[in-house]
Amino acid sequence: MNSKKLPLAFWIFIGLAVGILVGMALIPANIAGMAGKDFAKAYIKPWGDIFLNLLKFIVVPIVLFSITSGVISMQDIRKVGAVGGKTVVYYMCTTAFAVVLALILATVAKETGIFSTLSTSDLSYEPPEGKGIMSVIVDIFPSNPIAPLLNATMLQVIVIALLVGFGILMAGEKGLVATQIVDSFNEVFMKIMDLIIKLSPIGVACLICPVVAENGPKILGNLMAVLAVAYVGYALHAVLVYSSTIGALAGVSPIEFFRQMSPAMLMAFSSASSVGTLPFTLEASERLGARREVASFVLPLGATINMDGTAIYQGVCAVFIASAYGIDLTLGQMLTIVLTATLASIGTAGVPGAGMVMLTMVLQSVNVPIEGIALVAGIDRVFDMGRTTVNITGDAACAVIVSKMEDRKAKRTSRARS
Repeated sequence: MNSKKLPLAFWIFIGLAVGILVGMALIPANIAGMAGKDFAKAYIKPWGDIFLNLLKFIVVPIVLFSITSGVISMQDIRKVGAVGGKTVVYYMCTTAFAVVLALILATVAKETGIFSTLSTSDLSYEPPEGKGIMSVIVDIFPSNPIAPLLNATMLQVIVIALLVGFGILMAGEKGLVATQIVDSFNEVFMKIMDLIIKLSPIGVACLICPVVAENGPKILGNLMAVLAVAYVGYALHAVLVYSSTIGALAGVSPIEFFRQMSPAMLMAFSSASSVGTLPFTLEASERLGARREVASFVLPLGATINMDGTAIYQGVCAVFIASAYGIDLTLGQMLTIVLTATLASIGTAGVPGAGMVMLTMVLQSVNVPIEGIALVAGIDRVFDMGRTTVNITGDAACAVIVSKMEDRKAKRTSRARS
């Protein structure tokens, strides 16, 4: 069989399988006086880090130029507002549903004895410094145009892209040269992205191998129950919410949706980075019928504020940690978790480990000791792989749905005018 005809998802899956097998083989190994997991960290993980660095390198220019190009192509600032409104509503609704689903699953696990009281006397956890809601709002708006690009502060990059796009639209004919420059840079970075994506099977293998080598025994330990509940929540949310909304609101077959999304989902699973997976998600969304100008706006926004998988993780872990301390959460506390987790998703960066910060906020909101995070911190990476996969799948579903809705709206307007 001609290897060129095999889809990228196949090669990414092969890379994932090879990385897992090598990682499992390294668990009991001793190479050159080093434990297998140390060897994986020292000599295999750096190659995965190089691949991840390349993805992070391309993300900022892709977001900056693709959103700016998308705003310009819409040719109407009001249209950008309409797309943004639909996007935020979809993200908030699916995130709230994710938390409710997680709380139901975790409560069932608690009542059936899967979650139980544990020894918590020697636990300690230093919470990250939190921010007030007004500080979060202020931080969305950049004080200079360079720092957000250097630090990859995605919400600020999105704001810069929107402002530049709005400015070019308002400049009219005088903005034509700027339009050509933006479109040219957008195309150039898309081509660079294509080159980087071709390295994904190797990158996936090198990223997943040290994770398996280090966490293999822990995955099989006492925390298998909370992992299982979380992953059941991930799968149910993807099947129930994304299949139903993509079919009903976009008219796309759920099977076709997940088939086209498989390369992006595999990349998200291995890298645990929504932002790093953005190039894959963008390509998949376009194959599913999303217009580039819509997907270029919706996906970067989703990589920053859409946290369905993270919300499931928070709900499950909140109940698990409360159970470990012998605390029974009331209905009021569970509603507080839903509200806190949904609102906390805004402004959380799409990078590995961001869910731990949000979990701290959730536990504090219901007076559960944050030291309990130490129970799950050791395997947070394993949680992160699944929740990132759900996050980017929701981003793509929203991009396709909003794009199809805008297409139908344009057709209605056209018929009304004729």
